[in-house]
Order: sequence, then structure tokens, then C-alpha cells
Amino acid sequence: MPRKTVARIDTGALRHNYRLACRLASPARAMAVIKADGYGHGIREVARALADVAPKFAVASIEEALAIREAGVDHPVVLLQGPHSFEDVATSAREGFEMVVHSDYQLDWLEQAPATPKFWLKVNTGMNRLGFASAALAQVMARLKDHGAGEQVIGFVTHYACADDISSGFTDKQTRVFAEAVVDWPALEKSAGNSAAHFLPGQPLFDWSRPGIMLYGASPTLGKTGPELGLEAVMTLEAELTAVRTLQPGESVGYGCSWAAEQETRMGIVGIGYGDGYPRHAGTDTPAWVAGSRIRLIGRVSMDMLAVDLTNSPAARPGDTVELWGRHVSVDEVAQHAGTIGYELLTGITARVPRLYDSSGDGPV
Repeated sequence: MPRKTVARIDTGALRHNYRLACRLASPARAMAVIKADGYGHGIREVARALADVAPKFAVASIEEALAIREAGVDHPVVLLQGPHSFEDVATSAREGFEMVVHSDYQLDWLEQAPATPKFWLKVNTGMNRLGFASAALAQVMARLKDHGAGEQVIGFVTHYACADDISSGFTDKQTRVFAEAVVDWPALEKSAGNSAAHFLPGQPLFDWSRPGIMLYGASPTLGKTGPELGLEAVMTLEAELTAVRTLQPGESVGYGCSWAAEQETRMGIVGIGYGDGYPRHAGTDTPAWVAGSRIRLIGRVSMDMLAVDLTNSPAARPGDTVELWGRHVSVDEVAQHAGTIGYELLTGITARVPRLYDSSGDGPV
């Protein structure tokens, strides 16, 4: 019989979060970002769950786009990093993928390809990862027109560096740079808003927003958890309480004896560890939940198990289900204790943890 370590995926909550993104983005439309295997939730299942509400998807690579097609979903798919090889151009033209072109070598591929897919141009507005300088856009557009590919340009995209920090003025600066850079092409579409931008008061989201992490219930905003932003937890990570014992004062648990009981303590062992993707750096006091009560981790996380203090849950017994994150414990809380972000935790759950999908509800509207 398999162990009870599972990730339960609530597709109703996923749809709720997407609808919230749409309301916040309006009048812009929202393309659902489902890269990184649907942020660890399963790209095929996420695409199917959103297919009747999301008009367009966005991913990082051609492999992810093809996985959406394998799931039977024929929506437009935006390749946020564009083609990684010349062959990707032909594949995109055949499958109806929309490429984001950010470099001259990708323009070379477009000119050499027998068929040109629809594509976006990326504008570097200050993040300085990918994109054409705003001053170079006129030259790029002229080159595309000369080659005959200008009619395939959908529009322009950029990406915000500091939208998660509501106190930063850098997003306003990038927004102004972007708007000024594309002003000569008013008929073309524009896309700039990541998840965090949806929660910035008065922030323009142009024609298309690109919600990602918010779809999965984790917070994109510094100092806020997903529930505080009105988001529903999509993944609930669960494992079994496999043993319970009482530690006497001075007794320790786990590797390195990093935690020792100061008083008689009822302790439990949970069947999950960093081999499952639970963060090793989530140490003592990281919250969990069992038998109706919040509890805390103690000591070091091992590869296959971790220890919890059951003082606040006297009714907990071996065989009970422990929630490591989900509806009772936000993944953002766990991430804070582990010194990371919810993105890393959700995408880090390993393949040995089964994903179990619940499509019984459609989520609150």
C-alpha cells in the first residue's frame, strides 16, 4: 500500500483565482501562465481545468507548449522566452504558438523560416534580462516590414522587476518607459502585468495581463499571504503522522540534535521530507496542521520525514493526516520560515509525490 504523502490539487480554487485575476485586470484580458509544469500542479491538468475560462496560455518553452497540445487543448500559447532553436519557429507556425522575440538572432531565424508564426516583441524597460532597447524598436519594426513579417507582429511585452514591492517606484518608471516605447504602434497589443501588478492600485495592465503564481494561491506581494489577497490555496500538501512519542526534558530529535525538549513534550513523526520537495531549511517553529489544530516543526527536516511538536494537538494520533501547507497553513508562511518564496516550494514538489485532482467544485466566484 502506498504511503499517504500526496499533493491534492483543487481545480475549483484554480478557477476562482483565475477569475479574480480577470476582475483585477479588467478591461485587460488575462493569459494564464502555466509554465514550470503548471507551477508544480501539472501542466496538462491545469490547462484542461482552465480551458473553458482562459482564452490564452503562456509558458517558458516549446516543450511546455507541446504538453498543452498533448492535453487536447488548442488555445493560443505564448512562448515567453521565444524560440530556443530554429526548429522552434516552424513548430510554432504549425501549432499556432505565439513567440516572444527578444534578440537579433531570433529575428534571423524568423527571416530564414519557411513560415512565420505570430509573435510578440519584448521591450527591455529596465529589468535587463531579455528584450530590445526601446530606442531600437523602430529599427526592428522596419526590418520586419522589409522582410514581410511585420503583419505577424501581435504586439509588445515587457516584464516588471519590482511589482511585488508596493513601495517601489520602479514599476511606475518601467510602465512609463514601455508606454513611450510603443506609442508609435497604437493598433498593436501590449502586455506587461505579472501577478504582482494586479494588486498595485491604479496600475495599468494594458491589453493582456499575465497572472502566474496568483493562480495557484500563493502571494506575489511582499508582506502578504495568498489568503490575505483573496486567493484560494490550490495545492494542499499532506502526509501521514506515522509515530507519536513523549520526549523528556533534555531529549533531542533528528540529525545534529539541533532541538531538545525543555519540558515533557509530545512529539510526532510525519512521513515527508526534502526528498519529496519539502524545504530542508524549514526549521523549528514552521507551522503545520493536524486534527483541527496548528502545530509546529521541531529539529531538522530529513529526506523522508520530519518531527512536529504535538503540544497544541493532544488528539492527534498515528494515521492522522498532517497538512504541511494548504487551506489551514499558507504556503507563503512555510516559505517565509524556510527563507524562500512560495514559487520555489510549489514548483519543487518531486515526482514521488502523487498529485490527486479534485474537480468536484468550481470554486467561489
